[in-house]
Amino acid sequence: MKPEKRKPLTRLPIKVASKGFYEGFNKDVTVTAKILLGLFILWAVVFPENSTAMLGAINSFLLNQFSTWYILSVAFFLILALILAVIPRYGKLILGDQGDKPEFSNFSWFSMIFGAGIGVGMLTFATAEPMYHFANNPEVIQGMATGSAADNVRYAYKWAFLHWGFSAWICYSLVGLSMAYFSFRRKLPLTIRSGLAPLFGKKLSGNLGNAIDIVAVIATILGVAQTLGFGVEQFVSSMHRVGLGDWLLNADGTSSTAAIIVALVVIVGIATLSALSGLGKGVKWLSNINMGLSFVLFAFFLIFGSTFFGLTAFFVGLFDYVVALPELLVTVWQPDGTPVGDTLATWQKDWSVFYWAWWIAFGPFVGVFFARISRGRSIRTYLFGTVILPALMCFIWFSVVGGTAIDLTLSGAAGDAISGVGQEAQLLAMLDVMLSSGFAWVMAILVLVLLLTYLVTTLDSAILVINIINSGGNEGPKGRPHIIFWGVILASVVGVLLISGGLGAIKTAMVIGALPFSFVMVLMGISLVKAILYDTNPANADNINSLNDQ
Repeated sequence: MKPEKRKPLTRLPIKVASKGFYEGFNKDVTVTAKILLGLFILWAVVFPENSTAMLGAINSFLLNQFSTWYILSVAFFLILALILAVIPRYGKLILGDQGDKPEFSNFSWFSMIFGAGIGVGMLTFATAEPMYHFANNPEVIQGMATGSAADNVRYAYKWAFLHWGFSAWICYSLVGLSMAYFSFRRKLPLTIRSGLAPLFGKKLSGNLGNAIDIVAVIATILGVAQTLGFGVEQFVSSMHRVGLGDWLLNADGTSSTAAIIVALVVIVGIATLSALSGLGKGVKWLSNINMGLSFVLFAFFLIFGSTFFGLTAFFVGLFDYVVALPELLVTVWQPDGTPVGDTLATWQKDWSVFYWAWWIAFGPFVGVFFARISRGRSIRTYLFGTVILPALMCFIWFSVVGGTAIDLTLSGAAGDAISGVGQEAQLLAMLDVMLSSGFAWVMAILVLVLLLTYLVTTLDSAILVINIINSGGNEGPKGRPHIIFWGVILASVVGVLLISGGLGAIKTAMVIGALPFSFVMVLMGISLVKAILYDTNPANADNINSLNDQ
């Protein structure tokens, strides 16, 4: 790929309203995104069966046609990150001007990164993901291991680590790296369109840039809706466990309509109030609570859980994952008319492809946040702190918490108490097995509070990030009515889809919404390569110095 020949673009005007209701916001982006999402909600409310059926058909088509695209795109992101981190002249580049120092200490910086990127997953999937793969995975499908048996533990962790490891974090990291690079080195606005400046130049000030930011807003809404959907289900399950009434669940154990509405009102209401208070108050205060309660819960499992079993699973699973990763990144199973081949293809679409779409949809939200807090760090340090370290933290958490659930199931102590319930209730079911009823109730209260703070922090940050994108990268406009609007939109998307089609409907909408942004991300990667090649070319030293002097 050839480096840029022209002097880098350092000015990208984005039109924003100077007065009125949309003062400080780009009306083209904000209004269009609101209209599209409003029409989507209206469609789902007025024609629930039609919308569910049509979304399902579109989803099936996309999974059949774009599974390879999703898998190879994520492989491209990881390979690009490896090259940038390993080659010294690239890795040492600073996200900012020479002499810029990081705003946050390493500990605070990493804590914010981990909290923004993992959140609800620590509570819902740390138990559910290893348990599912313990029962079934590609090795079981191919007859290489036995489901729910000791010989399948290491395979369970290989796949859990794949979905929550380096591939997941690079989807966040790449977006953040692109925006940090172009905002802090090229002085462009801190918004998605800036990441494509070397490819499209000044055209990004107009409709093309608006379209890119609209795609980012919609992807963010649907990605956060997916997280909120899982969170609402677990929140309802937790409320039922602590004794708030049988009205929370239907006869089949699913969340009732009333429970979904109450949960959304509580979660989104608190998140909106927190967003109105600003990043420095609401998010910071809730993040501190998150870290404290998370440490308490993790310490509990270290002391009372199957620690040796979990740590063994961590080291063995990490080895298997790293060794298999090059092959896993590019393996695409296609239906071949055989039972094994067709089952493998279906499994990959339901798991790996779904996860890649989810992480890509979450990319704009988490990426903006990563960029915002990473000025002054080198590319190598940034990639290490946003990909390697948080992935390892996920692995440890999944190993200790999920390992305890697997060990209790293998030993027979749990029977089917854990495996026999839905993913939203497995953590609580495990606590019931481990503890007396009184202590299990206390821990259920802790899980309920921790889940609430994670959900509120995620939504709070998402609303603020959406407004940053809508304002062309400007953090200035508060837009109190707009903050409330986006809170209502998020609640409506989740509520309507959960009530009409359950979590499956949200997953379907998210996979569809993530596809356009996956193309944007690939272009961001290409654009970043062009910019870095330019900045590391000695012939362009005078132009780089002039940028630093601005």
